[in-house]
Parts: sequence; structure tokens; C-alpha cells
Amino acid sequence: MVARLDYDALRAQTMGVGNDEAVTVNTRALIDKVLARYSGEWTTLRELLQNAADAAASKVIIRFETLPSPSMPVPQSSDPSARLKHVLLHHTLKSTIVENNGEAFKATDWARLKKIAEGNPDETKIGAFGVGFYSVFSDCEEPFVSSGKEALAFYWKGDALFTKKLPLPNGQSTDTTFVLPMRSHCSPVPPLLSLCQFLTNSLTFVGLESIELWLDEWRIVSLNKKIAPSLDLQIPKEVDRKTHDGLMQVASVTREAAQLDARWLKVIEWKPKAASNTLVNASSGSAVKGAQSSQSLRSFFSRLAPGTSNNAALERAAKEERHIQEALEEDLLGEPSATVFLHVNKATVRTMANQGFSSELERATKKPPPKSTTVSLLSASYDEQVASSPSSTRASEAPKVFSSFIPINGKGRIFIGFTTNQTTGLNVHISTPSVIPTVERESIDLNNRFVRVWNIELLRVAGIVARISWGHEMSELKEKLSRGVRDAGRQRILKEDIVAVLPEAAFLHNTFTWSESTPSSEVGTLMEEAFWTCNQKTTIATLSTQGVLPSAKVRITPEDLGFVEGIPTLPEALAGIGIVKKLIDYGIITEITISDIKSELEGKALNTAQLQRFLDWIGHKARISEIDGAMIRSLLDVAVANNDENGKVLVLGEMKSFLNVSRIPADMPIPPTTLPFKFTKKMSKPDLELLGFEDLQLVPWLRWLVENIGGRGDLSSDSDLSRSSTFASAVLPVISKQWDGLNQSSKANVVELLIPRTVIPTKLGLRKPAEAYFPTVKLFDDLPVVTGLQSVKDKFLTALGVRKTVEIGVVFERLMDTSPSSKTAIPVSSRKWSHVDLIKYLASVKSDIPPADINRLKSMRICPAETESLQASNERYRVSELYEPDQALRKLKLHTLQWPGVYRPETMEGRFLTFLGLRAAPCYSDLIRIMSTAAVNQDLTLRDHALKYFIDYHQTKGYNQSDHSSVMLPYLPIQGEEKRVAIPNSCFSNQRAAIMGFDILRQDLHVHALKFGVKPDPPIAECISRLMKNPPQTRRNAREVFSYFAGRLSEIQGEYTEKLSGALIVPVPAKSNSLATSKSEKSETLVHIPPRICFLGDGERYADIFDYVDFGQEANSFLLRCGSKHEPSTIELARLLVREPARIFSILGDVRYLELLRSVAESWRTLKKDKTLVKEMQNAKCLLAYKEINSKPVKGNNEDDEDPGVRSWELANAGQIVIADDIITFNLFKSQLLAAPMEEVLEDFYHSLGASEVATLLEERQTIGNPARDQTAAVKLLQLLQERTRLFLHAYTPESVKHNAKWVEKNMQCVCVQSISLRKSLRGYNLRYTQSRSAVVHNDKPVLYVTEGSYDMWEVSQAMVPILLHRLKPESVIMLEMMLESSLLKLRSRGYNVDRILHAKATEARIAEETRKKQLEEEQQQIKEREAAWKESQAQNAAKTREQTTMPGLFPDSPDRKRPDDARQMPAVEEDQPNSRPRGFFSGIGKQFGFDNVRRSVSQNTIGSRQNNTGLEFPQEDAPPPYSPEGPKPQTQTPQPETVTAPHQLQQNLVNAIQSSRAHSSTSIVSQPTVNDVKETHSYCDARPGHDISAIGETGGVRVFLSNTVAANGMTAAKFISANASALKLFASVLLDCADIFALKSNSVHIFYDDAGSTIAFNQNKALFFNYRYFENLHLPLVQQNNKSDAVVYWCVVMAHELAHNLVSDHSAQHSYYTEAMVIQYFGKIASKIAGQQPSKPSQVALTLPPDPLEPSQQGNRSLLDKD
Repeated sequence: MVARLDYDALRAQTMGVGNDEAVTVNTRALIDKVLARYSGEWTTLRELLQNAADAAASKVIIRFETLPSPSMPVPQSSDPSARLKHVLLHHTLKSTIVENNGEAFKATDWARLKKIAEGNPDETKIGAFGVGFYSVFSDCEEPFVSSGKEALAFYWKGDALFTKKLPLPNGQSTDTTFVLPMRSHCSPVPPLLSLCQFLTNSLTFVGLESIELWLDEWRIVSLNKKIAPSLDLQIPKEVDRKTHDGLMQVASVTREAAQLDARWLKVIEWKPKAASNTLVNASSGSAVKGAQSSQSLRSFFSRLAPGTSNNAALERAAKEERHIQEALEEDLLGEPSATVFLHVNKATVRTMANQGFSSELERATKKPPPKSTTVSLLSASYDEQVASSPSSTRASEAPKVFSSFIPINGKGRIFIGFTTNQTTGLNVHISTPSVIPTVERESIDLNNRFVRVWNIELLRVAGIVARISWGHEMSELKEKLSRGVRDAGRQRILKEDIVAVLPEAAFLHNTFTWSESTPSSEVGTLMEEAFWTCNQKTTIATLSTQGVLPSAKVRITPEDLGFVEGIPTLPEALAGIGIVKKLIDYGIITEITISDIKSELEGKALNTAQLQRFLDWIGHKARISEIDGAMIRSLLDVAVANNDENGKVLVLGEMKSFLNVSRIPADMPIPPTTLPFKFTKKMSKPDLELLGFEDLQLVPWLRWLVENIGGRGDLSSDSDLSRSSTFASAVLPVISKQWDGLNQSSKANVVELLIPRTVIPTKLGLRKPAEAYFPTVKLFDDLPVVTGLQSVKDKFLTALGVRKTVEIGVVFERLMDTSPSSKTAIPVSSRKWSHVDLIKYLASVKSDIPPADINRLKSMRICPAETESLQASNERYRVSELYEPDQALRKLKLHTLQWPGVYRPETMEGRFLTFLGLRAAPCYSDLIRIMSTAAVNQDLTLRDHALKYFIDYHQTKGYNQSDHSSVMLPYLPIQGEEKRVAIPNSCFSNQRAAIMGFDILRQDLHVHALKFGVKPDPPIAECISRLMKNPPQTRRNAREVFSYFAGRLSEIQGEYTEKLSGALIVPVPAKSNSLATSKSEKSETLVHIPPRICFLGDGERYADIFDYVDFGQEANSFLLRCGSKHEPSTIELARLLVREPARIFSILGDVRYLELLRSVAESWRTLKKDKTLVKEMQNAKCLLAYKEINSKPVKGNNEDDEDPGVRSWELANAGQIVIADDIITFNLFKSQLLAAPMEEVLEDFYHSLGASEVATLLEERQTIGNPARDQTAAVKLLQLLQERTRLFLHAYTPESVKHNAKWVEKNMQCVCVQSISLRKSLRGYNLRYTQSRSAVVHNDKPVLYVTEGSYDMWEVSQAMVPILLHRLKPESVIMLEMMLESSLLKLRSRGYNVDRILHAKATEARIAEETRKKQLEEEQQQIKEREAAWKESQAQNAAKTREQTTMPGLFPDSPDRKRPDDARQMPAVEEDQPNSRPRGFFSGIGKQFGFDNVRRSVSQNTIGSRQNNTGLEFPQEDAPPPYSPEGPKPQTQTPQPETVTAPHQLQQNLVNAIQSSRAHSSTSIVSQPTVNDVKETHSYCDARPGHDISAIGETGGVRVFLSNTVAANGMTAAKFISANASALKLFASVLLDCADIFALKSNSVHIFYDDAGSTIAFNQNKALFFNYRYFENLHLPLVQQNNKSDAVVYWCVVMAHELAHNLVSDHSAQHSYYTEAMVIQYFGKIASKIAGQQPSKPSQVALTLPPDPLEPSQQGNRSLLDKD
């Protein structure tokens, strides 16, 4: 690697010994390059005017001297206008002379004038860069300057600028003059109007007072400026004078008025080109060309403009312009004048820059920052704008001179002494003399860090001054407005006052409207930000309809709000101005809010018109949902209006309703809480409802009328409803009209209000409704009949109670006998009407009888009953107490109505009697009472008649709808007991229910049982209750009872099933059962058990421990419903085991108990859901375990010594039992352990209950010996494990796998050690055992240790299975052992799916071998082709070959070739001879990779051993001495013709050399170093170091060897592999890539590591070895970055060197020849490999192979010689 130079030291050395040389400057080029960036219009004049201002000059005169045109003669006319026109059109500039009356130049000024880039050091001056004056060189070649008593001339010598200075004689002018001769005399007169505008701008802020412009003898323009005395402005307290960063502070602000007078010649507005269009030959060709160009552009753009109107406008404008130019041309020397008044707000600014900032700024500007500076704002006020007027009659003349002077449209400029291209965004010019511009002074520098900070702060000052100026302008406007109001003798501001000042306000707002500044928008943004943020209050003063107010108090009126005129609103003329828009955007000026309106309403009462507008407005807002109900209510609560009609005040907050004239006429009196109709007549009902007003309903209105009768309230007597028949006759029709639309509640309220009051007009006066009669009632003549209500509906009057019939009392008084009877209040006999006549009359007027009379009739006793002789009884009854006269009812001994003749219920009288309550049949309860009473009185005939009547009329009389369950009177006869009766719920129709002790209905009534409400069976709950209280006492009784319940299985559900399942109702023979109750029956003792613990059938399997019964199929079905089963469930078995494990074990024994446990274990997935049961099983000693007792103690681990022992079974809980998952460990301690049965299902079951696995209890302490030197076995074992693990884990579910095969490949390691010892102990048991092992896995990390030499695959499997699986099982260990010990083919023969592994291995090997064979076949084919071509070439050139003495192309330094028939020796050729053969292709590669061992002396390289061990090495210090001239010299021989080795023979030799390489079969190499003389040359000897290395492993298919010297120094094989695993893999990949290039077998490549030797690689018996140390130092970093190119090239050359040793053992020229040939032959493949392409065919490029140093005969022998 090339060492990096120390440039610091190199520079210091150069500065110490180098020569001093000055740097030269090309002054002309420097000035040109500076001015290239300093270009701009009027740059030279601007700089000279600035110099004049800096010199405190008051007047500047600019003269343009011209030269006449050589081609256009001066006109002979004496007209000055013609001469001036000729000068403008045809003269060119000769020179420019600028004079000023400022201070004369000082010595420092003269000195600085001659220097570039030094600048003015005075911080009060503007100049900073020192290139301003040099702008004169843009047009002038040699300027001349005179000032005071001296003059200075500039002149050039080549590219160098020089000056000469001359003192002026006394009396010479002291003014400062700059004479600038034009470089070119072809420059036309500049445009005068643009120049005059520039000069006008120049007077804006500079200290000059007068500027004159002369063109030859004509004064073109004269400008004079006058300044009035300044006035101090008061800075408001709320204005923050400091800038944002605190660098500057506004000290004071003054205001001064400025007057600018201008006089100019009209020629400045004359356009020579436009005027020349009217002349034929008066203009030059260029002018005509310009005019044509202008016309063509105009016509082009006119074609783009759409429509004809645009063309017409353009034509009109052109015509007007022609007229103007024609008028000007007639009076070019006219001298108009104009005056402009402006005012300037000038701020004095104090700077507060710290020392560090000042230093940085001085470094950038070459002057320190000033302590104070100024910022000025120039604008035209409204008054001054009006006062400004031109002297001529044409008002358009002044703006052309001042067009760029007066800021408009936001185009105010930033002035840095003079105007720049930077606009302010305001209609205000801003002068900041201390701002730092760019070099060309056209914009502000915002790039340099410290300059940027300074300039930003100055811009912020400008924003603050703008804010102060705005406040002052608005204060003056406010004062002006107030003065006008006072002069008018008023106190309030009227609209005309605002209109008077509105133009001025609009002017001010436009002046301070911020727009985007150009070219840098940041300038305007910074000033605007300061404008808004410098004030503590965000509001600013603005004009409103109430005068000048803070903008926060001003509102926008989006619509006409005439009812709140006192709110200050923004005049419409100001709404569209920019600054106002921003106030609106910032939310400072907002629209009128509800709060504003509310405040205004609180302050005054509305008149009628305003109230109308207010209601219309609020209704509209409510309709469009702009205000909600709460806002509406808040506004109405404060609104007050004057009612002009009655002088009363309307409080809108008290108004609740509005009048709907479609309901209540407008002339009717209304409540005071109702809005008068005149205010609401133009509003829609929905709008009024949205405002919260309700439609005045009829009932509230009527209630108000009623509540104010009798003189109460404000109602007059004419509006008294109870006193004025006229008013009543007007009100009742209104109510009648709406009667049908009223709901029942409203109707009830109306009736309630009117019934108790005299509101009905009759012929006898006002009466209450109940006292008035319809006109149709004519039974008597003296009744108060209704009059005057013709339009009132009858239904309304009827609802009020106006009668259509005579009162029933009157009827009884006037028409019937009133003599009382002794028993009733009704006459015994009627003199006029009987009860039949009365019924007939009443039936005829039934519809007109009032409800009260109907109720009275129902309660009066007016009808007699029938006697037994069917005559009328003396006693009278209510109609509802009698039954219709019917024979069936008479049999029931009921009171029937006495009715002469046949009674027909369908007649009018019958229907009326039914209406009054006449009964057609006894009700259900009455009929039951009749039957029950008859049964009690033993009147069986009456009971039977009643039963028959009930059955016959069950449907027709509606008895089927009755509730039989509510009957509590017994009346139904019982089977077998005629006189005993029962209620329907206590007797039943199913004969089988008698077995449970229930009453049964009489047999003949069973068919009608449902009519009486008798159910077939008693309630199941009652039956179950009786069964539980009195269970069957015998098996026969149980069969009958259970059979009855079996017939009602559909009713036994849910809680009944649960209740019966646990009830002691099943009789079984007595056993020892705590749940049974026993009773003796004869010789057999029966006990009762619950159905859920008894089982049906014979019980062959569990009859010993469970109760089995059989009561027949029908009865058994009932027991099945109650929870009995044919066999016990696993849950029941489990519960039994938990409850009585000892009893069950004593009954069943160990074999059947285990069978019972298996049944439970197989259902564990279901059982574990019962958490309570699981907990009980964990704690109970219900699990069967065994302890194996040996007859003799265990001796070692020999199977021949193992005694099966005796197993002792006992019950234990899960915590006391272990699972023998590790058989080996278990056998060591089995006599001390309670073990679970060795069945997988029982082991899983025990483990789920908490039994521990031996493996989890096992605690192992490993003692690992030292790592072995040879780790080959560990590497092979790890590869075997990685391969077989995938096959082994294929049979296991993902849940049981702890680590998969990918994890093993990634993390598992294997190390060979010398010994392994393992001490085992069980946690919780005082048991220990120590043994030797051949394989063990580290406790904390995934490392498999195996003993060197041999290891037991069983122990390997035993160590690996816990790593792979969650649970260790013996069969898993056996399976893994078998897979590790069996070949893949054997495993496949046993049925394992190993095709994937075999296929992958075979495919990989086959592809590699096929690729290699294909390459060999291609090379063999090429060899054949080359051989044929060679023979053909030899035949054609045989004659020529014989004549030649030497062969062309012979390498000079190659040994002489011998012909087959020539036995002479080859001459020795020395390497260092000047005429040695040129260094070929390999020479360059050798140089590149640092081992040019063939052509360098031995002092530069040492070559490996001759004895079967050749190698390529780096130089050593103890190498043999270099060649000496005194050494042996070559023998002189007669030159003989040489033959060239055939290319195909050479290529065949190379292929044979590659194919002869083989793998190294031994695990070590030990060779001694040797040094042999090389006979070929006397310049060096052939030295080879020895090697002592041993195999330690394999990586990527390449075996790895380690130097034993390294291992002896502490670097063990395990440490080396662990530290370099990834790097060794990368080295192997590089070597395999190289082997692929040469089609070399991969197993012939080996890696070794030797940290002391110099050997890069060596060839050991055709096995190639490459040193990892050189790869690590040279190429590892690049290869780790996926850059293998250099490494592949390097190691390909090394590999070619070692492959050449397969042909030549020594490092001779012959070996070098074959090495070069090898590299050249395979160079194409190397390039393809580097480029990432497919390997190309063996190189056929035009690379010349060196001639073979051997004769063909010798070559044939040597190529096959295997010296190794």
C-alpha cells in the first residue's frame, strides 16, 4: 500500500527553502471582470453623483459633448429645434463631464482613487467595495479628474493601468470635475426621458440640492430640491423601538416636507424613431429598421390578441401617440415646469453591535458598523398630492418626469444613496444608507452571514418607522375629522363627514398596503413582519363610520343593518384595499358579531321601522342557520321598541307568540305577550317560529279572554265574553270554525273554560251551556233556546252541553206519577206512562240524551221483575239487575225483566235496555257461584242445570274466554265421590295421576274437561315435589311412578331435571354409600340414591363401584332424563377418584385402577376445563405410581448388572411423582423415586397435573477438558448434525420442537475436547451420581463438546435431543442415534424421506463436475483445432524453416531450444543482461502484485524447496547475495536453429498440470527447509522453507491447516476457528472462484495459517496450499465489502505459479515460462470472473505465448513427469 504524504510537513519545508515570487495581476482583465458584475443602467453617473453627495456637494452639472456625423451634414437652418433634432438623431457622444461643488479631494481621496477594492473606510459613507469609481472604465478608456488644486490622468500601458498627477496653477476652478472621454465614438445620445427620470430619483435621499443636464449648448433638465424644517413625531408607548434581535433601536423620528422643482425641454419626450416614420429620407437606415421592427412586433402581438376590439384600441393608442409626437416635434425647445410636494419620515437609529459582530462585519465591509444611522421613508401625502401641479396646461407632462419618482403600485424602491432594483412592496421609498448592498449595488446582500443579520435588522427598523408613520397619518386624519365636526357645531360624526375624508383615507391605506417585493420577496416580508409585530397591540388605527378608531373596534358590514347604526363599520371604499384585507385576514377586523348587535340594542330603543328591519334580519339569519336559538333569545331579551299606536313600550323578551289571522281575526283583542300583527304581517310563520315565537293558539287566547272577564285586565266591557252577547256571538263562531281541528285535550280545555260561564246567547239572555237548548227542542215553550249563532256548529254546542232533550228530571216531574211507593222512589202505577212507555220514549231520543241523564237512568229503579206466574213484581229494580225473559235463565232462578208479550232484544227498546245494562246471561263468576252454592246446599238438580247451561252456552255466552285459574269456589264433582267437589286447578282428567294422590274429575265430564279448565295432569313441579317427599318404597312402585313421569318427559326440562338428578328417589339395594338413605323391605334393605349417580343396565365393568338399576324401558327413559347414564363419564370417574381413591383402589386393584386412570387421561382435554376438579386432582392422592426396589444395589451403568427389581404400587398426588423421561438418569435413582407408569398418555396426564419430569429435576455439572488440536471430527459431526436434524425434526409437530434446523445451522457449534465428566443430581432429592461422557452440550450456550478419538452417537443424541425438543423421550434419542449412524441411502431404504438431501448433494456435485468436464472438453477441442492448424502451418512453411538459422519470436532470455537430433547443451542466459528478452504479460502482473520473482535477483525474492515442496514467497532479509560480475559466465556456442513449441502442445501441458492436482490426504505436513543451487543460472540459489502444519477443520469444502508453532503459542484450533470463521469462509470462496477459472478440482485447494513464515503458497505433492495470513492482510477488508476483484486476480496468479510446479519443480526459467503461459491462457476467464460474467472459453486473444524453454522431445517427457 502507498504511504500517505504528510502535506503539513511538506508545506513547512517548502516555506523554509523556497524562493519568494510576487503574484502578478492583469489590471485590465481585473477591471473588466469586476465591471461585468457591476453592470447596470446609469452606473457611472450614479457613482459620480454619490461621490458628490459624499463630498457634501449641493449642485452637480452633467454635460454630454457630441461629435457630428461624418455622413450626415449639419442642417443649414437656423432653427434651434432642427439643430437639436439633428444632434439627437445623428450625433454621437464624444465625452461626459460631471462637475460638483463639493469638497476638494484630500490626499487620502487621491490615494484611494488609484486603488481597487479598498473602499471608503468612513462608516458614515456608502461606498464599501472600492470599485465604484472604476465603473467609469465601462465606457471610458482614460478618465481625467481635477479637484481643488490638483488633476489626475489615467492611462494604459498594455494591460497595466497607470496615473499621472499635475498641480493646477493658482486661480483654477476648485470644483471637482470628472472628464470621461468615450472609448468608442459610435455611442448615440442616451434616451433623455429615462436619464431625466434617473436624475429625478437621484435627488430623493442624497444631500444634493440641484442637478442640471446639458447636451452641448442645451440645458435639457434642471432639478432643484427644497427641504422644510423638520417636525418631531411622537412615538407611541406601545411601539417596541428595538428590533427583533436587539441590534438596533429607533431613537427618534422626524417629519419634513420636501419640494422638488423641475424644468425640462419637451424634447425629452420626443421619440425619434416614432417621428421618423413620418419622414421619408430624414432618418437613417437604422431608425427605419427600428420602426419597421416595432411595427412588425406590434402586428405580431395584435394577431395574438383575440377579437377586433383590441386592434381598434391599439390603433386609437397609436393614433394618439402620433398626435402627441407631432405636437412635440413642433416645439422641441418648449420648457414646461412642475413641482412635486413630498414628505419624509426620518428615523435616527442607534446600533448596539457587540465587539465580535462588529469585527466580523468590518472584515466583510472593510469598515466598522456605525454607532448611529438613519432610515428614511418618502411618500406623497394626500394634501401634498393635491397641492402638486404642473405649470403647463397638460397635466400628463409632470408624471413622465416624476413617474419613477413618486412610488405607486407597491413599487417604492430601496435607496442606498441612489435607487436600487429592490422594491419595498409599499408606495413608499425607503432610504437606508447604512444597508450593505451587493457589489453591483442593485440589491441588498442577504447571503453573507453577518451582513445578512445587519441588513435584516435595518429592514426591521424600516418596518417600525412605517408603523410610526402610519399612526401619525391616522392621528392627523382623526384630528381633521374632529375639526370638521366641531366647525359644523355637532357632536356626532355623520355620514357626510366620513365621505369628505374618505379619499384621503383611501390614499393612506393604499400607500401602506404591503405587496410582494421584487426581486427579493424576503425584503418586503421582513419589513412587513416588523410593521405588524413592533406594536404590543395587534390593532392599528383605521377609518370607520364612527371616525378613526382602533381596527379591533371596527367591523365589516356584510349586509344592511339599519337598526344598529351606532356600530363603527368599515367604509365600503376601504374594504378592497390591501392593508385592510390583511387586517381582515389576520382577524383584527371582523364582521359584525352578535355581541356587537346586542350591545347596540341594549343602548337604545328601536322605532317602528327599525323594529321591522330587526325582525326581518333576525328571521333571515335564523332561517339560514347562521344564529342558533340561544343567540336569538339573547338578542330578543335586550331589544326594546316604541309602539307608535298606543305609546307603549314593547319588550321583545316578554313576547311569546304571534297572531295568526287565519285562526284569530286581527281585530280581536290579543294578550300583551303577543306581537302586534303589524310587525309580523310581512314575516312567514316558519321565520317567526325559528325566533322562538309560538303561534297564538285558540285555547290560550280563549283562556286569556275568560281570565279577564268581569273588568279584570285591560279588556273593556264590550270585549267581555260573559257580558256582551255581541262579543260572545263573535267569539263562538271563531271557536266553532276551528273545532274540528282541535285535539281532544284542546277541546276539553275549551269546554272546561266555557261550561261554567254564561257565554251562550239565548232568547232569554246569556246562559250557561247546560242551561240552553237547541232550537229543535219544542217539548215545552218556555225553554231558553239558542239565538244568534247560525254559523256555529251543532257539534260544538253539543260538546259545550247545550241540550237537545229535556232533562230527565223534568220529564219525571211533568209526565209521570210522582206518588211514592212504599218500597221504591218510582210510582207503583203510572197515571200517564208505564215503564214500557218510558223505555220506548227514551229509546226514541237516546242519541240526544246527555251522558248525565244516561247515568241517572242506569242508577234508577224503573223496571219490575217477573214472578213465578210471569207477572210484574211489586218491587222495582235497576235495569242492570235484571236478565232478559228466557226459559233457560228462569231454570237458574234468576230475576228476569217483566215484559208484556214477546221480548225481542233486537228491537229499538231491546237495544236501549241492553244499553242501560239489561243482562242476557249470567257471567262466568255468577254461574260458578250458582253451581258452588247448589253443591254446598246439596241442590244437585240446580247444580246439574247450571253445569248443563255452562256446557251448552260455553261458546255463545263467552265462557270460553274466562280465566279458570282464578276460580276459588269448588263446584266440579270428583270421580268416586259424588258429593265432594273441587276447583278446576285441583282435579285432573288423567287417571294415572291418581298414583301421585291427585283428585280425578268425574268420568262423564272428561270430554268437557277443557271447558271447565281441568288439565289432564297436575303441574309437573307439584308431581316432582310429591315424588321427592315420598319416593317409591318398592321396585314395583318405582316402576309405576317412573313410568308415569316417563309419559311427561317433555315437561321435565331445565331446573326440574337438575332437581330430580340430585334427589334421593331411586331405590337400590343398600351399599356403603354416604349419599343413600336406607329403609328395610322384608329381607331386602333398600336405599334411595340420586338418579345422576346410578346407572342403567347390568354394569359388567363398574358394577363393583357404581349402582346399576333396571325398571323397564319406559321407566328407564325417565331416569335417563334425570341424569342417569348407561356408563359413568370420565368426569364422574375423575370425581370418584378424587373422592374415594383408596376405596376404588381396594376394589379394583392396580391393573383395573390403571385402566380407570387411562380413561380419565384420554379425556383430559375436556377435564382440564373444570378448574375446580383439576385443583382437587392435583391435591388428592388419586394417582397410581410405583417404586422399583432392586434386590441388589446398582453397579455402574452396565446393562448386564441391571436388575429389573420389584415394583411397589401406591397412591400419591402429582407432586410426589416423577416422569421417567430420562431413562438413564431414572435408572440411577429409581429405587428412591415414585414413578409414573411408562405410558405416554399417562405421563402426559401426570405431567398436566404437576408431576415433574426427571429431566427438569436433573442438575448437571459438566467438567470439560482442554480442546483437542484436531477439530476435523467436530466439524464433520456438526455438518452431520445440521444435515440429519432437518430429517429428524420432520416427524415432530411445531409445538414440540424447541429449536429447528435453521437455528442449529446458525447457532450450534461443535468442539473436540480431551475429556468430559458429568455429575448428575436431582433437585429436591439428596441423590447424586458422577460418570464419564463422550458428548455433552454446554449448559449456557449452544456448543456440543465431544471427546477426541471416538464418541458414542447415543450420548451425542442424548445431548442433542433436549436442545431440539421440549420433552426428552427415550425413543427420540434412539431415533436420532439411528439417523446419525446410518447413511442417507440406508435411511431411505428404511422409509425416510431423504431424497431432498441426497438430491441437493448430488445435484451440487453433479453440476460442479459437469461444469468442470465441460470446460475440459472445450479445451480439448481447442487443442485439437490448434494442432490441426499447427500441422497445416508447419507443412506450408517447412522450406522456409529449414533455411532459417533462427526462429522469429525467440525470447532472448529463454534457454536455447534443442532439436530432437541435437544433443548439445543449452547456453545459460543471465537475467541481468541488457539484451535479455522483453518482460512479457506476466512481468506486468508480477510487478502489480509484488512478486516478480522470475526476472529479479534472489535478493528480492526467495523460492521454495526443490524436494516435493515448491512455494511462492515474499522477500527475506537473509536471501542469497545478488548476481556478481565475477560469477560464472555463460558458455559460448554456435547458434543453432530453434523450434517453437506448438500451441496445442503447450495448452495440453497446462491442462495436464491442472488435472494432475489432487487433495492432500494426510492431517499434517512436516518438511525441513532446504537450499539448492540452480544449475540453470549462477545468479541465485533455490531456497525453500519448511512447514509444520496440522489439519484443524474445513470451511466451504476447503480443508484448513494451522501451524503447530502458532498452536504452541496459545492459539488453539478452537480459538482460531472461532475468531476467523467468517474470514476463512470468504478466503475459501475466493480460492474456489480461482479453481473454477482453471477447472481445478476443489478438493486440491487447501488453506493454511503460519504467522511467522514468508510463504504465500506451496505445492505439496500436487496439493496446493495457500497462506490465510496474506489474504487477511491484503484483501479481507475489500472482500468483506463485496469487492473480490483484486483478490481473485492476485490469487489466480499465485495459483498459476503453484500449478506450474506440477510441471517444473524448481523456480527456473522453465517454471516461469509455464507460469506466464498459464496466466495468459486463462486471462479471459479471469476477466470474465471479475466482471461477473459467465466464464469465456480459453483465451484466444492475440496474446503471444513465450517460446517453450524445452525442446519438444523434452517437453513431452517433462509434462507427464510427477516428481512430487
